[in-house]
Amino acid sequence: MEQAEQRTKHDDEESIARNEELKKMIDAKLALRRSNHNPDRPDTSFLRTLDSSVKKNTAVIRKLKHISEEQKDSLIEELKSVNLSKFVSEAVSYICEAKLKSSDIQAAVQVCSLLHQRYKDFSPCLIQGLLKVFSPAGKTGEELDSNSKAMKRRSTIKLLMELYFVGILEDASVFVSIVKDLTSNEYLKDKEATQTNISLLTSFAKQGRFLLGLALPDQQIHEEFFKGLNVTADQKKYFKKAVSAYYEAVVELLHSEHNALRLVEMENSKVFHTKGELSEDSTASYEKLRKSYDQSLRSVSALAEAIEMEPPVMPDDGPTRVTTGADAGSAAQGKEAPVTEPIWDDEDTRAFYESLPDLRAFVPAVLLGESEPKASDQEGKNEQPESPVEPDSETQQNTESPSSSSVSEHQKDGKSEDKGKQNDGKSEEKGKQKEEKQHKDKKEKGKSTDSSSFDALLHRLPGCISRDLIDQLSVEFCYLNTKTTRKKLVRALFNVSRTSLELLPYYSRMVATLATCMKDVPAMLLSMLEEEFNFLINKKDQINIETKIKNIRFIGELCKFKIAPPNLVFSCLKQCLDDFTHHNIDVLCNLLETCGRYLYRSPDTSVRMANMLDIMMRLKSFKNLDPRHSTLVENAYYLCKPPEKSARTSKVRPPVHQYIRKLLFTDLDKATVETVLRQLRKLPWQDCQNYVLKCFLKLHKGKFSQIQLIALLTAGLSRYHDDFAVSVVDEVLEEIRVGMELNDFNMQQKRLAYMRFLGDLYSYELVESSVIFDTLYLILIFGHGSPEQDVLDPPEDCFRIRLIITLLQTCGHYFDRGSTKRKLDRFLLYFQRYILSKGQVPFDIEFEIQDMLAELRPKMTRYTSLDDITTALVELEEKERLSSLSTTTTASTNPTNGGEDHAEGRAGRERPGGGDSDSYESSVRDEEEGEGEEGEWEGDDEDDEVAVRKERAEIDPAEMEDFDRQLKSLMQESLESRKQELRVRPATLNMMLPMNIFEGSHTNKETTESSEDNLDNYESKSTDKVKVKVLVKRGNKQQTKQMFIPGECSLVQGVREKEQAEMEEKMSLKKRILEYNEREEDEANGVLPAGNWPVVGSSVSGNTSSGGGNGGGRGFGGRQRSYHVAGGGFYRGYGRRR
Repeated sequence: MEQAEQRTKHDDEESIARNEELKKMIDAKLALRRSNHNPDRPDTSFLRTLDSSVKKNTAVIRKLKHISEEQKDSLIEELKSVNLSKFVSEAVSYICEAKLKSSDIQAAVQVCSLLHQRYKDFSPCLIQGLLKVFSPAGKTGEELDSNSKAMKRRSTIKLLMELYFVGILEDASVFVSIVKDLTSNEYLKDKEATQTNISLLTSFAKQGRFLLGLALPDQQIHEEFFKGLNVTADQKKYFKKAVSAYYEAVVELLHSEHNALRLVEMENSKVFHTKGELSEDSTASYEKLRKSYDQSLRSVSALAEAIEMEPPVMPDDGPTRVTTGADAGSAAQGKEAPVTEPIWDDEDTRAFYESLPDLRAFVPAVLLGESEPKASDQEGKNEQPESPVEPDSETQQNTESPSSSSVSEHQKDGKSEDKGKQNDGKSEEKGKQKEEKQHKDKKEKGKSTDSSSFDALLHRLPGCISRDLIDQLSVEFCYLNTKTTRKKLVRALFNVSRTSLELLPYYSRMVATLATCMKDVPAMLLSMLEEEFNFLINKKDQINIETKIKNIRFIGELCKFKIAPPNLVFSCLKQCLDDFTHHNIDVLCNLLETCGRYLYRSPDTSVRMANMLDIMMRLKSFKNLDPRHSTLVENAYYLCKPPEKSARTSKVRPPVHQYIRKLLFTDLDKATVETVLRQLRKLPWQDCQNYVLKCFLKLHKGKFSQIQLIALLTAGLSRYHDDFAVSVVDEVLEEIRVGMELNDFNMQQKRLAYMRFLGDLYSYELVESSVIFDTLYLILIFGHGSPEQDVLDPPEDCFRIRLIITLLQTCGHYFDRGSTKRKLDRFLLYFQRYILSKGQVPFDIEFEIQDMLAELRPKMTRYTSLDDITTALVELEEKERLSSLSTTTTASTNPTNGGEDHAEGRAGRERPGGGDSDSYESSVRDEEEGEGEEGEWEGDDEDDEVAVRKERAEIDPAEMEDFDRQLKSLMQESLESRKQELRVRPATLNMMLPMNIFEGSHTNKETTESSEDNLDNYESKSTDKVKVKVLVKRGNKQQTKQMFIPGECSLVQGVREKEQAEMEEKMSLKKRILEYNEREEDEANGVLPAGNWPVVGSSVSGNTSSGGGNGGGRGFGGRQRSYHVAGGGFYRGYGRRR
């Protein structure tokens, strides 16, 4: 109870200190704002006294391009000593060009405040210069790349917000224009620009919560600060509305991107199941699309969290979308409605075989041979009775129509001019002869033109390897449609190369397209194919296998276009089954692979096709086929008739499990966490513990904000079920290790959730700080130096950086004092080297790194090259080595100053010289309890060794003699009192041995010899009786007498059992101490490095009472805590240092 009160008191003190620090910062900003609102600018005479030289001013102005927290004080002093009245614009330009970090913003604000208080025209120029960053060009002098531009905009927004808070920027309308530009829908088409705008709006929303009308933490402290800001209610409303509208727009964009990703996943899944692998291009495009989607999801979720809106939830509709569409397409056909399975596998296949172009919509009917003779042309046709119904060429139609019209015109004119007909008869005959001659010349010329066009069309035919190309060629052929060209086309289609099997579907599509208007084309082609098939089958030779396969596949493709009747296909199948040998098996299998699935799923041919398949499988079982043919038959059979899959049944859970899932995944929130904890405690824990643990580990399937609540529930349950917290920590650490071993892209969300969960477990005092640092270093070094390094941690993969950022953002703020602060500083150096080894990181990760460092270590040096960080690490390691050597030397010269840090080591290596086994066991037990009390300090300060040196005081000899005299007197009194106790002590049954044995009496030797004989008698198992000595008393004298007791007596058996148990306990304790000493020596000699922990056979958990110290800057209570060592060789230990 007292420890709980101390922990509560410590937490309250930390909260009060944090509030005081925040209040001091706000007071400083308020004072700076008042100075900026009412600046006391010096007059011209004072400025003239300052240095106005060009050289000095130029040197000072150039330093404004590199403003930092370290150089702030010196820069302000230099600015106070110069007169920049004539160089204000240059100073503004250098400030605008400065590359500010998050930790340098406050320094830049103070510098700008100084210049604002001195020069009147500084503020307008500064605001105008900073707003140029948001212009379309990005920068006036040079064009920046997208990454640098995004970082510059982000730092500019932060600087403008701080300038607004301190009163340099007084009008909030500047932010209205910025937000209007960032939320413009024009940028939604540009993926990169959208990502940048979302990141900038997130930064604006986090810093300007007051402008969005959002609730502020510590409202009372911020109320006075924001009261003096010049912002209207309409502006707040605009900010809120604009950001919310933009958030909805990007959520819709995210949904569309998610749908596109799902489609690509389904297509890749089908290709993978069909071919067994994906092409490199498909894999690369999918990975690119997936990373883009994940990046968008993270950005949108961060924006939602900043503006306190629900993060987007993406629908997980699974791979049922395409199947549903195929079912709908097959049901819409009418005759395929009764089929349970769709005929076509996907929508594209169905469209290829069923959606044919309508030639009548593209080609005039007269060119298709379907036009009827007009009534006005009857007389012309009477004069030309031999005119064919089907046109021979396009030129014939063009020449016949004007001739018939001219004849009709002459007849009409002849009725009105009968008188002049005789006079003009000769001239008309001459004109007709000339026209006929011209018609013959045009006809010959047209035939030569048509012949060359048709040859060009046939030459293009093998290159039509897409649906659009073959459809366009079909339309073009219609303009050259004659009986002769149709025959030539059929011959060209029939003579397709036997190795160009990929052209058969497109040739079949062309035949099906032309069949709607030219009935003789499919009939001629089918006749030729059937004739060739019969010839090849009846020949029965084992050659021309490619020609046979080409022929049967062509027939199968025509069957799927409903050009070849099913009877023709079944006839071919029957002929192959009648002679089920050699090439006939190959022909049969190719036919089934082409159209077997189509015929099996069609309702009209399903039964007949199933019978054919059964016959084929019976023939396969009866005949001894070679392995190749056997494999071909099985593949063809299962391609047509896939094995039936069992229906997917939903999991049926017990009511208790359903209730647990409802509590954790539906009801759990900040308001109901106590209620959920009470309900979990009411469960039958022995039956439900494993399932509760399983649900806790599925936290990645819930909301990210619920992870902290799950950790809170774990801490609450650990007070009543210690082993549950140990199991949770063990599973979390194992999942983190498994995630790094697999490095699966699909597990990234799960791995981030576990890192957040581990940090929250530390926040609720369920793990030690050593666990956190072991995990951090494991993330950095796991897999490095192994052959699988490129797989476990590719050079371009920055996901481990995100894992570390997530863990440090969750619990890193606790490492702000003591040894944990030094450990974190040391780790951050190695972390910087790891970041630099990755090269250029994405700007969203760079922003997260900056935010993390600004929160944890705002004054930490950020290195920019591998050489610098390597030099710093070498210096750090050398310093630590020298420190360890000096500590070791100090400990060897002052062995008495070991203190509590080495008490355990001495206790493990040396057994106390005096005392019996009971006292030794109690001392060991006391040391273990002490170890539990110091566990938290040793977990945090295990690397710290402190040696205190003191000057040896000079001792007066007189005082020393006086001290020895008093000590002897005290010892003499103690001996006298002991003798008196022995004289007056009453006789008891458990009497001690007589004192004369120890005082050197004449019976001493006899007693010793008899005791040895007694021991021999105890250990002897061959005798029936045991000789013992009995202590008796006559008067005031004590005597011993010998007597023999039977070995079967319970007294003897009890003594023997007790001595055997004591001996076993001593040997076990001795073995443990020796093992512990060997392990300590190996670690001291470097035999067991820190990265390769010895494999522990099983998990060990212990309950200890935490001490009153604050490890890692946190207060620890007095409740029982669980420490843990994970099994399987993953980690060395997670509790106290043994």
